Amino acid sequence: MTVRVLLADDQPLVRAGLRVLIADAPGIDVVGEAGTGAEAVRLAREVAPDVVLMDLRMPGTDGIQATRAITAHGGPTRVLVLTTFDDDEHVHAALRAGASGFLVKDMALDNILGAIRVVAAGDALIAPGVTRRLIAEFVRRPGPPVRPRALAGVTDREREVLTLVGRGMSNAEIAAELVISAATAKAHVARLFTKLGARDRVHLVIAAYEARLVHPSD
Repeated sequence: MTVRVLLADDQPLVRAGLRVLIADAPGIDVVGEAGTGAEAVRLAREVAPDVVLMDLRMPGTDGIQATRAITAHGGPTRVLVLTTFDDDEHVHAALRAGASGFLVKDMALDNILGAIRVVAAGDALIAPGVTRRLIAEFVRRPGPPVRPRALAGVTDREREVLTLVGRGMSNAEIAAELVISAATAKAHVARLFTKLGARDRVHLVIAAYEARLVHPSD
């Protein structure tokens, strides 16, 4: 299945570079380009891309507002934010707005393509050097969570799984740690998505931190 991508960045050269990169990648197509957040929201509704590559700093409606508008209705489109290491405040806001992952603009091109595929598949990009640090800081800050969460109804086994998700483990790693099958680990994670109202793994990690199941030092 082809991953359909919408590029949202106010710099034409950045969009052009991404468009050329994606043009040579099998299984990924650019279906639209936006130079403002408002245009990104409009095009996301019109063409229903799988992934929006979203710059945070754009005139008018910025990337955070656009992310919130795109993800507000719980549709299939996921937002992959373009950020920099020193832009933590904006990334925290993007997490709260519903972003599913983060890219650093100067990262390797192959990693960008890989991140697009990860997010399109319904997972989240949790890079140890970027996202885990940002999430750890995010949960220490005041303010409402991405959406209300409670651990009521979560079983002891699911709490164990949530703890391991919070530590950045994959389903296969969770299965090995708990001595269960990969399919069982995947089923536990799926139930956590439903019970906690989580959009993807990024938000499960946030839930694990908020519930104090894991800590920034873990």
